Parts: sequence; structure tokens; C-alpha cells
Amino acid sequence: MTGESTGQQRRAVVVGAGIAGLTAAIALRQRGWQVEVLERAETVGPAGSGLSLWPNGLRGLDALGIGMAVRDRATAATEAGMRDPSGRWLARTDIAGVRDRYGDLVMIHRTELFDILCGALGEGRLRLASAVHEVEITERGIRIRHSRGTSDADLLLGADGINSTVRSLHWPDALPPAYAGYTAWRSIVTPPAPVHSGGETVGRGERFGIGPLGDGRVYYYGSASLPAGASSANGELAELRRRFGDWHEPIPALLDATDPATLLRHDIYELPPLDTYVRGPIALLGDAAHAMTPNLGQGANLAVEDAITAAALLDRYRDIPSALTEYDRVRRTRVEPLQRLSRRMGAALQMSWAPAALLRDAIMRLTPVGPALRGLAPVVTWEPPD
Repeated sequence: MTGESTGQQRRAVVVGAGIAGLTAAIALRQRGWQVEVLERAETVGPAGSGLSLWPNGLRGLDALGIGMAVRDRATAATEAGMRDPSGRWLARTDIAGVRDRYGDLVMIHRTELFDILCGALGEGRLRLASAVHEVEITERGIRIRHSRGTSDADLLLGADGINSTVRSLHWPDALPPAYAGYTAWRSIVTPPAPVHSGGETVGRGERFGIGPLGDGRVYYYGSASLPAGASSANGELAELRRRFGDWHEPIPALLDATDPATLLRHDIYELPPLDTYVRGPIALLGDAAHAMTPNLGQGANLAVEDAITAAALLDRYRDIPSALTEYDRVRRTRVEPLQRLSRRMGAALQMSWAPAALLRDAIMRLTPVGPALRGLAPVVTWEPPD
């Protein structure tokens, strides 16, 4: 059934075992749903990167009862902001002010977060190596054909990333992901000396970000404005050294500590806005719905928000299409302005023209801490639905 279900446990299939998919599966299971998660990969939990969890994302995890477990395995942010390549501060983030005004801000290794989410989901609900091939809506519900068989459901949540199979099957007119104009390198290293200060350093068409993980390891990323598909003739680590090797410490030390085998490089893509995240009893979550550039550090947080909101509205509106219609309205209203803001931030931070970059840096130096702190409100003040 795709409407109100009576006398039977409602069934949900979640496609994709990323942050959005696992969080949604946990939230639905806690509300009495029968849940199955289909993941095309043979393993869960991408290695090699860290992520920031802001107060909004942590509130969503608190609603599931796993927020404290995440905090216990994460690192509380201490010092952050923007610097120039010499190390001079352009703007400092008032971390204490963020915490006092909005709530906790932490950094966590992705594998640590996935371990917590998989533990909360429980055994027997995740089916790996299950690539979806076909999704059919019938009068009796939804039939999903995948590489390990067939699954039936009342609800289908597509949380399978920027190149979503669910979106390609039921949003045939959706525009493909668009290249944002820059590529990114990422790694996690253990430098010889502790690194306590995080943040981002901005140059001309280049950036370098640092996120201490609290156990001696440091997550870092570098980005550069380059054509899509470009490669480095002398290897990616050599390319990073060429671009960032003379920037301020600890950037050279982080590069020296890098194992080339652990260095990841990906071009940055974003998804053009969809006219809807919902098709009947099918909804898209996370990057499948609204993949954006990473400039706000909100990808994981918005994925958690999507999952918590969808589950709450499916409780509030027992009719599934009605619940998802409200989900679509609420989430697009929330997410679309942040997509635009992240895109504008990326354009400013990746500026290559020297006069424009100098003006950007001057504006950052002259912006008072108070207005910058208040400016976070639209991003981080989200609260889980009742």
C-alpha cells in the first residue's frame, strides 16, 4: 500500500547506506517500520576523510539517541577561521561563541560515524552488493528489483548519492550533476607534531583546509580551480607540494606525512536544483536530492536533517504521499537557499584574479566577529520536527 497502512507493519526500502540512508533507516526503525537498506557497494563506510558536524546535525543525531556516542568519538572544534598563505589570520571563527549560541561543533572521521550508525541500525537490515536495477510503483506498493533479488515496500527512500540510480529512474528530466570549477584532494595523516588549530587557508584559485581529529591524526583537503578531469603528470602528492609546499605550517608537515596511496582526488560536482524531491511514495534524501559544493561544511548535517524530517512527517501524516509532499515542501525551502549560498562562497574563495582576491581578503579582515557569528543562524539553528 502507498497510502495509510492498517494492521500491518509498514515497510520501507532505503537505497544507499551513506549518512542519509543509514540515519533514515534508524529513524524509521525506531518508529516501528520494517526497514531494509540496499547498498550497491560491498562495504560500508568510506575511508580517508573527515567531516564536520554542526549543531543542527548533532541535534538530529540526538533525536535518534546517538548524539552522545558521536561526541564521545569526535573532537570538539577549538580554533578555526581563515588565513592567507603566510599564516596571517583573515578571520577567526568564534568557536566558543558558536557553542554558547548554537550548540556543539565537532570533527569526526567518517568511518567512526559509520560505525556508530551501523551499530544503531542493528544486524540483518543492511544488504550489501545490492545494486538497484528497476523500481516499479503498483497499486499494492513498490517493487524494487536489485542484484540480489526483489524487495517490496510501501515507501522507497533514495539516498544513493549524487549519481543516484533512484533519481535516474524516476526523475528522467533532472539535469545531470554540474562541475563546480575546482578539484579537491583529501587525506588523513599523522604528523610528527600535534596539530590543534583547524580552519582554511585561501590563496588565488587555491585553498587548503585542516581539521584535527583528536587522536593525533589530521584530516586535510586542498582545492584548485582546474578543468574537470585534469590529472597531475608527476603524481597527486607532487602536485600538492608544488601548490602548497611553501604555505604556512603545518601545511608542509602534513604533506610530508602523507602516504600517496591514501591521497584521494575528486572533482567537485553539484546537483542543479530539482523541481521536487518526491514522486508519489518515493523520496530523495541527501546528495541524491541536493548535492552541493562543500563550502558550508553542511553535507552530512543536511543529510541527517532530511532523514529525521522524513521519519517525523511519516509519523505525523499516516498517508505516505501526503507525508512526502510535506517533506518536499519543508526540505526544499530549507536546502535551496543553502545550495545557493555554498555556491557563492565557493566562487569567492576560489577567486584567481589578484585584485578580486585582495578585495575578498580585505572584506574578511574587516568583518566583525559578531555579525559573522549571527550570520550562522540560518545555517545551524534547525531543530528536529516534533
